[in-house]
Amino acid sequence: MAQNDKLATALSDLAAGFVLLTRLPVRAPDGAFARGAAAAWGWPLVGGALGAMTGCAAWALLAFGLPAFLAAGVCLALATAMTGAMHEDGLADSADGFWGGWDPARRMEIMKDSHIGSYGVIALILSLGLRWIALSAVFEAGLALPVLVAVGALSRAAMPALMHTLPAARDGGLSRSVGRVPFDTAVLAAVIAVILALLVLGLSAIALATAAIIATWAVAALARAKIGGQTGDVLGAAQQLVEITCLLVLVSL
Repeated sequence: MAQNDKLATALSDLAAGFVLLTRLPVRAPDGAFARGAAAAWGWPLVGGALGAMTGCAAWALLAFGLPAFLAAGVCLALATAMTGAMHEDGLADSADGFWGGWDPARRMEIMKDSHIGSYGVIALILSLGLRWIALSAVFEAGLALPVLVAVGALSRAAMPALMHTLPAARDGGLSRSVGRVPFDTAVLAAVIAVILALLVLGLSAIALATAAIIATWAVAALARAKIGGQTGDVLGAAQQLVEITCLLVLVSL
């Protein structure tokens, strides 16, 4: 009976993760969000699943003869649609706030504004451009599925790590409502992401995991210096920057 309860809790946590991080038609059971930040261990699995779906789409597009560059663009659009561009939005808002304000209060105000500024536009162009080019190289090498699974998992593990390391920078918002991630939950998320990456990429995953740790630490240091903590926008920016870093490292290898 206890094992059934644990399984039900795990499935509920995963469903909550899909609802929180994607726009896929997944329904969470009643009370799925009651565990709050304790359910963040499953976010790398959500990222891995998104990567698997995108990777399968890439395989189909390439099998039908679409060039790698165009297939990468279609898959990038698909991945963005499945998440509702929430991570891209976080990256743009963070770029505008961090470099558009002179003090933490003003930076937070800019980040909350729905309008996008010059820094946000530049950040989005660079993010989409770098990922598109990197994915093209990955697709040409025939590694679409394993790479997308690994990068999807590792980049989502960055978010619970930040939510444990940094306090919420504002009183409201998504990050505050979820709560601070416990240490063991953040570690479990990281372990799941690394194991999943190792399963699909082998020892190459060690380099990606190292890159993900460095990128996550850099985002944490920047967020602490700029606004004294993290927000939902910072978490989205972290996902994007970890994904970009991992893809660039993989292409360089």
